Amino acid sequence: MKKLHFTALAALALTAASSVCAEDLEFLLYNDSSADLVGFNISPASSGDWEDDLLEGGYLAPGYEIGVDIADGLTTCIYDIRGIFSDGSSAEDFELNLCDLGEYTFTD
Repeated sequence: MKKLHFTALAALALTAASSVCAEDLEFLLYNDSSADLVGFNISPASSGDWEDDLLEGGYLAPGYEIGVDIADGLTTCIYDIRGIFSDGSSAEDFELNLCDLGEYTFTD
């Protein structure tokens, strides 16, 4: 699998109302689909809203991976993920335990 690193994606700083200091959560994101990943959102499952696009105008080509660090100060491991692709399709996955998962792969 090819590696592609985006520094803009290296640190996610979500606004947290809690002053609890939690350990950063890290996982690998793979694009094993046939289209470029052009939008990527991740939000705590309890949020109900999508956070900002982490690719920020960039993209993740098929066959590539990036490391994602979530430094949001939250103590949760349960997140929702959404990917938007250059062919107009999208994929959503809910209530993922990213502490245990360690990686996530978008496929066709």
